[in-house]
Amino acid sequence: MSANVDDLILDLLEWLEPTPRPYSEVLEAWRTSCPRLPVWEDANDRGFIGRQILHGRRSFVTVTEVGIEYLRMNRPQAHIKIIDGITQSRSPVGS
Repeated sequence: MSANVDDLILDLLEWLEPTPRPYSEVLEAWRTSCPRLPVWEDANDRGFIGRQILHGRRSFVTVTEVGIEYLRMNRPQAHIKIIDGITQSRSPVGS
């Protein structure tokens, strides 16, 4: 995986970290058809993001514990923003 994609994955995790975002918003902002920039797909495949049903039936994307650890190791300054409760275990997106 190229450093550019890794940097973009870190950007995605940092963007998602403060609060879960609606699935449709995340897909609109981060999904790409470019095979050279598979940010959404790689983050999902590596277990860095997960999906939860919140507020009844609405699907939200969150950063998993694995994603938080990856973010903490690669961007320690971003991890400071994590709030208790956000780090709970989440299922991979699409499961």
